[in-house]
Amino acid sequence: MPLLFPNRRKFRKDQRGRRTGKAIAGSEVAFGDWGIQALEPAWITAQQIEACRTAIIRALGRGGKVWIRVFPDKPVTKTPAEKRMGGGKGNPEQWVAVVLPGRILFELAGVEQERAREIAELVDHKLPIKTRLRRRLALGGEV
Repeated sequence: MPLLFPNRRKFRKDQRGRRTGKAIAGSEVAFGDWGIQALEPAWITAQQIEACRTAIIRALGRGGKVWIRVFPDKPVTKTPAEKRMGGGKGNPEQWVAVVLPGRILFELAGVEQERAREIAELVDHKLPIKTRLRRRLALGGEV
């Protein structure tokens, strides 16, 4: 199971940050025919991304292609249970991708609309946020 995390970082620990506003980058279907779009802000963990990826690949079978459009590059730290106050920030425990509303999480190609809808529903069950299926816009803006 290929767990997702960055190879190198300048600093080991990040501050928590904010999840306000809407996604500007990565909000359009760019590679495939169908995109699974986030409707809420969230931190999506590497394990959740991997679970979605395996669900999509199993549902697609041999035909079709998948693009993962998010990458977990933010470390989330935790202090151990029953540790006394002080002693600094905890060690990185997991990696998350910061997702804003409108962000395309996954893209699919080589599937019909009904099949894409079923796959989007499978992925929706694996994630802590609401998602929707988006179709790629053709040149000229037609659907």
